[in-house]
Amino acid sequence: MPLKDTKPIEVAIVGGGCAAMATAFELTRPELEGRYRVTVYQLGWRLGGKGASGRGKADRIEEHGLHVWLGFYENAFRLLRQCYRELDRDPAACPLADWRDAFFPDAHVGMAGAARQGGWVLWSSFFPPGKGLPGDPLTAHNPFALGSYLARTAALLRSLVLSLHTRRKFDPEQGVPLQEAEADLARAKSDKIGAVPSADRIAESVLRLLRGGLMTTAVGVIEALAVLEAILRSIGSCPRPLLLQFIETLAGNLRLQLEGWVATDDETRCKLEIIDLVVAIVVGVIRFGLLWDPRGLDAINDYECREWLRLNGASERSLNSSFVRGLYDLALAYEDGDPERPGLAAGQALRGSLRMFFTYRGSIFWKMRAGMGDVVFAPFYEVLKRRGVRFEFFHRLENVRLCDVSRLLPGERPYVEALEFDVQARIRGGREYQPLVTVKNVPCWPAQADFDQLEDGDGLRREGWDFESHWDRRHVAKRTLEVTRDFDFVVLGVSVGAIPHVCREIVARDERWRNMTTQVKTVASQACQIWLTEEMAALGWEEPPITLSSFVKPFDTWADMTHAIAEESWPEPPPEALAYFCNVLRDPEHPPDDADTDYPRRRAAEVKANAVRFLNHEIHHLWPGAVRQPGEFRWELLADADRTHDNASPADASRFDSQYWRANVNPTDRYVLALPGTLQYRISPLDNTYDNLTIAGDWTDCGFNEGCVEAAVMSGRLAAHAIAQTPALEDIIGYDHP
Repeated sequence: MPLKDTKPIEVAIVGGGCAAMATAFELTRPELEGRYRVTVYQLGWRLGGKGASGRGKADRIEEHGLHVWLGFYENAFRLLRQCYRELDRDPAACPLADWRDAFFPDAHVGMAGAARQGGWVLWSSFFPPGKGLPGDPLTAHNPFALGSYLARTAALLRSLVLSLHTRRKFDPEQGVPLQEAEADLARAKSDKIGAVPSADRIAESVLRLLRGGLMTTAVGVIEALAVLEAILRSIGSCPRPLLLQFIETLAGNLRLQLEGWVATDDETRCKLEIIDLVVAIVVGVIRFGLLWDPRGLDAINDYECREWLRLNGASERSLNSSFVRGLYDLALAYEDGDPERPGLAAGQALRGSLRMFFTYRGSIFWKMRAGMGDVVFAPFYEVLKRRGVRFEFFHRLENVRLCDVSRLLPGERPYVEALEFDVQARIRGGREYQPLVTVKNVPCWPAQADFDQLEDGDGLRREGWDFESHWDRRHVAKRTLEVTRDFDFVVLGVSVGAIPHVCREIVARDERWRNMTTQVKTVASQACQIWLTEEMAALGWEEPPITLSSFVKPFDTWADMTHAIAEESWPEPPPEALAYFCNVLRDPEHPPDDADTDYPRRRAAEVKANAVRFLNHEIHHLWPGAVRQPGEFRWELLADADRTHDNASPADASRFDSQYWRANVNPTDRYVLALPGTLQYRISPLDNTYDNLTIAGDWTDCGFNEGCVEAAVMSGRLAAHAIAQTPALEDIIGYDHP
């Protein structure tokens, strides 16, 4: 591909999600001294991709769905913390001046499951703070190594078994004398092999436990788990065949113990299910040789997660437990949005679960004070603008045009010759579009475009132009960018769902891209937010603010987001509570064509109907005080920003019209799945098939192949490395590909 002799190098980034922003942030670091000049081309009026949010009436925060960050998002937090430092807001002028102002720890996680006596039972778990904060420098010890995961897993097993053994021993119905119980506990708690045992001592302990039959008792099992933890902390200290014999004997005896521990209550049943699942994970990792396989967990991605756990001894009860259902719900892991078709690649499912529970820092979850657009994308926009990044809003990519193969020089790789856009709107006076509004001294994205800044804005508003709809193809002009004149490199930061529409030439010519677009599947999602005039406690919720999953469809995941009301501008009195709900949305049997302009409206109406039915018939399991009786929601609870939620508003289901809901059906809005047997079809941002093109997004092969902020940021950092060789691959935390 011909390159310009002059500097700087022009980089065109298409898309405005987390991956695109991470790429722009890395390429424009001050230490690169302006070597790369970046222009971002964005559909519509705002950045954010699937994480976009906007301010609606009463400055309500309106999100694409439920967005919480996890405590293992090391890359995402690192870049965001650097962004806030560089932004250097005045805390006296802006309430979200520092990242700790914008995020707060959320340590309460909930699950919902069928109760033994019928109905639903809710579990709320408090996860203690992890050492440090996400984004802090890591120590020399790599917490993302598989051996480290498993050592923590063994420690968890030991703790759970010990707690159940303690409860059973002190249960008067078991008839065990107090003195015997105390002696058992003293033996179980003792560490028989020391904090840093030698390999010889570990082997000696393993052989003693195997030959003496000591693992046939609960105390022996607990001691064996301590030995297993030591082995996994120093892998290689025990020969592989001996380790396999040890773990399978331990697992067999542990399961025998579990069979004798009757679950007389829902809490005990939950612990027994978790123990059963964790045992299956440890056994499977050893049995499948994942600690010694250079592919690590990726070696089992052809297996469906439940299938792999079943192969390694997990019971059907555990496989259908609320814990496993919650794993699938949080990952929206239902092919075509069908609840009867769950699907998760086993290796990625384990990687996500192990990182979530064993590598979080500060808190397992982190919630944002305001919308993701306010907390994440407005700060990135402001910093990047200061660095000289240009933003071209209202640019819808139509085609990535490749150079004709007949014009390639000998040995020259294919390259992008042009980018073809539809210009959705022009800015009045040829000025630059100003996208942000200020709400309570915080820069934010509005929920709608500012038509007053657009040429013929009144007409566009009157005609209902929807700049973010795939089905609204209206535009005011076309624009073609040419290589060397307008750009040198292209970063394609759109979602994989859009690739067939914007990369037709590449898909037609390249089998790998065709396979990627057919095998890496996406799913539509649905979300709704409701503002309530009574506190959660008054509705019957007795737990702290929580993020809860594995609940009933059509909205299996819920978060209490009441804290965000303080960032909005409601008339007095403001709402007392705010709840976000989300779930997958089943795809129609026949996909819509591009001419079906009514499709988004029909799907949004479907989400509304789902929400009304959910509030009438299911919400009483969570909030018994929110219904007059099962089947009849108290509609007067919904706060109406237009009518100040007074008695003038109707007290029937029509009041739901005052709330916010959406169907995420645009190709760019659909969530990317990690289905078994598909991850090998993802293409890496480091792939150099095309001389001046790289890709970025949570749909790429980025080292954490699941739809989330962390995957997107990792991919964006990889895309920057593909262009500038920075950041170094070893600085991309958790990226362990060859």
